[in-house]
Amino acid sequence: MKKLWNKYKQVIAYLFWGVLTTFIDIAVALVLYHLLPRMDVFWNTLIAWVASVLFAFFTNRKWVFESKATTVKEYLSEMLYFFLGRLASLVIEEIILIIGVNIVSVNNFDLLKIFAQIIVIIFNYFWSKFFVFVNHKRK
Repeated sequence: MKKLWNKYKQVIAYLFWGVLTTFIDIAVALVLYHLLPRMDVFWNTLIAWVASVLFAFFTNRKWVFESKATTVKEYLSEMLYFFLGRLASLVIEEIILIIGVNIVSVNNFDLLKIFAQIIVIIFNYFWSKFFVFVNHKRK
């Protein structure tokens, strides 16, 4: 059992914190959508994104990828690449939502938002693992 835990610890931690990050993103978006239904989808998603990315950076850095960055330069590099990756995933999410809401005329924003988040979660894991927290194994 311990071997399995050690083998999949990072993925399990990512999923745990990712679920919480996704919950924050979805909750903020849905609260805004239901309180301010005339708010443009872009602004709704942007506000939800900022809240969730701030949460995700600190949790991913500490508890998922266990970053060993010690210098300001390493820390800022991680933060820069993390936010660039999340910016790319924001663009992906915006494209999905804009197409869904405006072009395909999907009237169920809740399900559309959840679908977009699934795509974003997958992208973010691989971006963080291979481009952001690359020094996490350094001792």
